[in-house]
Amino acid sequence: MNIIRPSADLRNKYGEVSKQAKEEQKPIYITVNGRGDTVLINQTVYERQLAELELLRLLAEADNDVLRGDIVDAKSVFEEINKTFNKE
Repeated sequence: MNIIRPSADLRNKYGEVSKQAKEEQKPIYITVNGRGDTVLINQTVYERQLAELELLRLLAEADNDVLRGDIVDAKSVFEEINKTFNKE
């Protein structure tokens, strides 16, 4: 179930709203005059979501590389790494 709070709670009960965001780990929908206005989330949740979005972006980019045929055989890559780091 969504957590919905009036904007006045940000001004009058910020500590309570902040605590709820940390404990619930879910978005809190802030309303102004009964209508949706803002969504508040805990910083940890926000940073996790950013990391997930970045991972999805990287996976989509990799998928596009595969679709274009822009790939390299893993065995070749490891052989090249071994040559580079095992020079004697």
